[in-house]
Amino acid sequence: MKDIKKLSDLKPGQKAKVTELKSAGSIRRRLLDIGLIEGTEVECLLTSPSGDPTAYLVRGAVIAIRSDESSKILVCG
Repeated sequence: MKDIKKLSDLKPGQKAKVTELKSAGSIRRRLLDIGLIEGTEVECLLTSPSGDPTAYLVRGAVIAIRSDESSKILVCG
């Protein structure tokens, strides 16, 4: 079994699969709407110079997610 970690732990160039969303409310709905569901592969593309937000490739779209929200997304891989 692969290690479970937070999406925010990924470095540019790394890929992982979503295992669980710990977010709640409207942000959870938005993440689900963009396709962040269990089994979705996510690739960390780059981090902004200030370190927040980080760009991820999700189902062919580049999505910027702030670190406080990406730390609530569990991934493995």
